[in-house]
This record gives sequence, C-alpha cells and structure tokens, in this order.
Amino acid sequence: MARYILVVTMLAGLLTSCGFHRKKYDDPITKDTKQPDKVLFDRAINDIEHSRYEVARITLNTLINTYDQSEFLAKAKLAIADSWYREGGAAGLAQAEAEYKDFILFYPTMEEAAESQEKVCMIHYRQMEKADRDVNQALRAEDECRQLIVQFPNSKYITETQQLLRNIQEALAEGEYLVGNFYFKRGDNSAAANRMGHLVDQYPLYSKADEALWQMGEAYGRLGNRFRKQEGDAYAKIVRDYPLSAHADDSKKKLQELELPVPEADPAAVARMQYEKDNRVKPGLYSKSTGFIRRGPDMSAAARSGAPAMTTLKASVPPLVPQAPGSGPGFSGDVTATTVGNSTALDTNPDARANPPAAASTSATTTNATSTSATSTTDPSQQSSSDQQNGKKKKKSKKQQTAPAAQPADSQTAAPSTTDPPK
Repeated sequence: MARYILVVTMLAGLLTSCGFHRKKYDDPITKDTKQPDKVLFDRAINDIEHSRYEVARITLNTLINTYDQSEFLAKAKLAIADSWYREGGAAGLAQAEAEYKDFILFYPTMEEAAESQEKVCMIHYRQMEKADRDVNQALRAEDECRQLIVQFPNSKYITETQQLLRNIQEALAEGEYLVGNFYFKRGDNSAAANRMGHLVDQYPLYSKADEALWQMGEAYGRLGNRFRKQEGDAYAKIVRDYPLSAHADDSKKKLQELELPVPEADPAAVARMQYEKDNRVKPGLYSKSTGFIRRGPDMSAAARSGAPAMTTLKASVPPLVPQAPGSGPGFSGDVTATTVGNSTALDTNPDARANPPAAASTSATTTNATSTSATSTTDPSQQSSSDQQNGKKKKKSKKQQTAPAAQPADSQTAAPSTTDPPK
C-alpha cells in the first residue's frame, strides 16, 4: 500500500513539472468586479442625486466618448437631459428640452422616448403664466402634449397627459373668455359674439362654456333681427350640450320668444356634466389666499373627463367687419391630371407662351389709338372747340412771321426824330 502511494505521488509531481497544472486566470472583468462604463454611470447618477450636476455631466460625457458601444449609452444621454431638468432655470430647461428632443430623435423606439416627450411637455407646463398674461408657454405645452398623444398612443403617460392637456386648454379658454367678456361689457357685440363662438368651438370642455354661449346669444340679439338664426343657435346649444347649466331654462324661454324649436338635452352631455359636478375639486382657503402670488393659472375648474381638443381651429371674421370683394373662399374642387391620348393636340392647338410680349404692347397701343379716335369723333363739341383753338394758333403764328419784316422800317424812320441834329 505504501508503495502504491509513492507511485501516485511521483506521477503527480511529473505531471506538474510537465506544465499540466491549471493556474487561475486573473480576469479583471468578473462577476465580482463592475464594468468601467457601469462604474462611470453609477458615479454620475450619484452626483445627480446630490445636485452635483456639472460633475455628473462631465462623467456622462466621458462615458459616451470613451465607450461608444456601451449598453449604458442611451441611459447616459437621458441622464444628461435629466440633470439639466433638475437644475432648472430658464437656460437649464431650454437645454433639457434640446437634450430630450435629441434622445427622441436617436432612440424613438425605446420606452424612455415617451418619458422624454412627457418631460418636454412638463417643461412648458410649469412655465405657464396666468390666463390674462402671455400665452406662449401654454401654447407650447399644448403642442407638446398633443405630440405625445399622437406619437406614443400606447404609452403609460397617455392618461396623465390628457389631463394635463385639459388643464392647459382650461387656461387658454379662460384667457379667450376674458377678452370676449371685455368686448361684451364694452358694447362691441360683433367682436364679443365672434370671440365667444370661437371659444366654444375650440374648447367645448371649458368650465364656463355655457356662460360664453349665453353672452354670445345676447350679443347677436343686440345686433338686430338679421342675426336671429345665430342667436337661436347659441341658445339651442346651451339646451342641448349643457343641459345642467344655470342658463338652460332661460335659453328655452329665449327660443320660445324667437319662435324657434327647443331641442332635447343630450343624455351624454347630462352624464358628463353630472360627473364633472361630482368630481370637481374646489380650491381650499390656502390656495385662494395665495393665488395672487402664484405664477401659474388657476386650473382647478378644468374638466376631468372628455377628449381634449387635438386641432386648432382658425378664427372667423366678426359678422359686422366688411370683407374685400376677392377675400372669399377660392377654388375648392379637385385638381386631376390625365395622360394625353392624342399627341397631335400639342402641335395643332395654339400655345399662349408662343405670343411675344411685343405683340401685346402693339395691341395695347392700337387699342389706345382706337379709343382716342373714337372719343374725338363721338364728341362734336370737343372737336369744334379744338378747331377754334387751332385757328387761333395759326393766326398768331402768321403775325409773328410778319413782325420781323416791318421792324427795320419802323426803326429807320424813327431814328432821326429820336436823335439830336448835328451842330
């Protein structure tokens, strides 16, 4: 037995000396060691969380420029945009929007693309002014929210974005209503009716749409009987689409006075208004007391249901504003093109481009000459007066021709009388 153990030991030593012994390979990238791009990404995220935004962006740019095939490349670009978004400020938010747009452009199929578009919408949403001030940020927020709904219809942000869009349109509609109400109180009924009509058509979910329709009907009523139909349409829309409004009963009475049919209330409109009435959140005491120092508009009365407006309607011209003769709608048909069956038409039919410009000017000159001759022959009084003037000119010219011949004789005879005699 001892001999057997000795032989095995000698074989093991021989195999070891021949190089068959396997040494552990020191691989720097193992399960226990993080990859360098992951290390950079984690370090940048930690800097963002601790508000070291500039340091985080330098680290992320190093990751992007050094490891262009890294799996964290897309997340690094998104983290740069997030750092600008968290930093805030006018310049920071503008840079964040540009970075988010670049991310959507380079990675449109990633699920983070919808998140980037939602952040762009929120950038303008948080910069909105009050309803009676500049609406530029509100219009930008409306466009970006619409873009998210159209471009990413299956995103998890759709429900939230639709509510944001309803809030934005509530603020925009409030601004339109304030302008229309100003015209209505001032007595400019044409402008008030036009403004209120466009407001209701563009934003039917507006919380004061029934009030706008009522003022629209009143404005048309002040303009006279020729706008009786427009007045009736405004009252009928209140009864049909806003049946729970405080003006519904008065609108029915107005329609009866105008001898117009009273429509039935829409059941869907009744259910929608009842839902809005039950789920509307009234602003608290703190919100009312600090409303004057807030930058953004009051959107507490915005609708909670219904599809927001996805298109922008063109504003119409007020009813009493005169229009130019040629400002009506132009050609509204369809333009079609077909292949020419008979090619000889190109050789036989006259071509307008073959007429030289000189021919047109010659014809214009001939036309002027013809018109001149026609006027001279058709007006005998003018012709006789012109003949008399020509005769007077001829007599004057004859006198001027005879005057130089008689002048030397007169001068010779008058010379002795004017000079003194010689002494």
